[in-house]
Amino acid sequence: MRSLVAASVLACLMASSAFAAEFAARYDVKGESPGGEGSYEGVVTVKQTGEATYQVVWTIGPDKFVGTGIGGPEGLAVGYKSGSNTGIAIYSVEKGGVVEGYWTYAGGKQVGTETWTPR
Repeated sequence: MRSLVAASVLACLMASSAFAAEFAARYDVKGESPGGEGSYEGVVTVKQTGEATYQVVWTIGPDKFVGTGIGGPEGLAVGYKSGSNTGIAIYSVEKGGVVEGYWTYAGGKQVGTETWTPR
């Protein structure tokens, strides 16, 4: 029984490691703010920091947003902060390595969208 559990855990870790590598890259980002309050462009850098954890840094004009993410077979979830703004985001890899996502500020009632295109 222990061997079966150990094999299952190992398979999950290997699957999440393989999937995790899909996110670690540098991207051009284009997005729409929640509620259609404007669009933006910039750069996103994703670095793997652990088995399935990441540092995510958005540079949008003069602003930097720094986040911590958890990746797995279903996508990448990120909590982020810039100054007094905090929020959450969720992403998935689509065809061609393009990453699509949704985000909101803490306490938000609407969501924004983002597309990350590999550089």
